[in-house]
Amino acid sequence: QVQLVESGGGFVQTGGSLRLSCAASGRTLSSYCMGWFRQAPGKEREFVAGINWERTRYADSVKGRFTISRDNAKNTVWLQMDSLTPEDAATYYCATSPSRVTISVSPTMYDYWGQGTQVTVSA
Repeated sequence: QVQLVESGGGFVQTGGSLRLSCAASGRTLSSYCMGWFRQAPGKEREFVAGINWERTRYADSVKGRFTISRDNAKNTVWLQMDSLTPEDAATYYCATSPSRVTISVSPTMYDYWGQGTQVTVSA
């Protein structure tokens, strides 16, 4: 049974930073693609960032502001979010894919999801 648990969400002012974490059990994250997605009320879930064993991928809207990384020893993936704006406010989810190579932007390509963590950014 694969379980993903996110933490680190909260309230921040525009321009602030947050660091999200995703701790996994039941799957060695370093061997699979991991992704961060977000979903704002009334909107579809969208890709934010992903990582495989050798590279990362970002949505254009977060390039240069967000950084995804992995701690293999802790089986944890991080999402450092800087220069946050109200447009970044959403529930953030981490997910793991059965693919070891392809960092997909489609939520349908990920098979396990965390419960989500809320990020609120004030204007």
